[in-house]
Amino acid sequence: MSIRITHALAALTAAAATLAALPVAAQDYPSKPISLVVPFGPGSGTDQFARVLAQALGDDLKVPIVVENKGGAAGFIAAQYVAKAAPDGYTLLTTTNTTQSANEHLFKKLPYDPVKDFAPITLVSTGQMLLLVRPDSPYKTLADLIAAAKKAPGKLSFGAGSSSSQVASELLKQMAHVDALYVPYKSNPLALTDLIGGQIDFMFADAPTALPQVQGGKLRALAASGSKRVAAAPDVPTVAEAGVKGYDMSYWFAIYAPAGTPAAIVNKLNQAFAKATTSEGFKNFMAKTSGEVSLSTPEGLAQFQAADSKKWGQVIRAAGIKPE
Repeated sequence: MSIRITHALAALTAAAATLAALPVAAQDYPSKPISLVVPFGPGSGTDQFARVLAQALGDDLKVPIVVENKGGAAGFIAAQYVAKAAPDGYTLLTTTNTTQSANEHLFKKLPYDPVKDFAPITLVSTGQMLLLVRPDSPYKTLADLIAAAKKAPGKLSFGAGSSSSQVASELLKQMAHVDALYVPYKSNPLALTDLIGGQIDFMFADAPTALPQVQGGKLRALAASGSKRVAAAPDVPTVAEAGVKGYDMSYWFAIYAPAGTPAAIVNKLNQAFAKATTSEGFKNFMAKTSGEVSLSTPEGLAQFQAADSKKWGQVIRAAGIKPE
């Protein structure tokens, strides 16, 4: 038998063994703790989302689910970490459109590929943001804020700890024909702290992060970013209702594994996360934050991400944001 044939047979034998092992791997999975890596800091909307999901997921899979916060650098740190992790289903990225759709349009070069470096698992939910000011702010309505920004171009400042928050404000600037100074933060909770303390004038924050501050009286909401009002804050008009016609900005949460993760494990995780959304804890979280469950297949998430990335590119260009 020639060396070439021997090598070919060896390769076929190895491939067959790998394929045969996949169902077994899926049956045995998981056998140790799973990490949900979050690209934003503790207290952020993504962090809250991940922790509620982790509880339900752990109850179902019977292993500890550990939430790891790797915030900063617009999500680069967490995305890189998961992209380089072993593709075995034990390190997952719990993320938003920031890392997977927006960043490629906000930066000239990314240290990770939002498509090639990941195996999509499932889209989980969608939500929207609230435009916030301090309770003692002179801006009682969105119209007040816009009028002040027009009167003193570049004097007002806004914070953002995610691409969604940044682009929401930039789009408002573009559509309302005003100017304001952008102040970047590692996460939205840090920006909220400075907003409460008077270091910045306004910001858009995701509903899970914003609502407790509004309901606790520490901040006032002027408008909601989506196409309809937030159920938990029904008296707050949408930006479009408040005078900026056509404005609509939302965000989403999804789960990814490193590229190369076996399809059997991806599919098992897809089913497990879908089941987790039916838990009482997750349903209560959705009700409190006015989020909407929006599940998908792995293939569906890939298609959704591609379409969403195209949309974000259009929004970012319309807002006049230049890639850094």
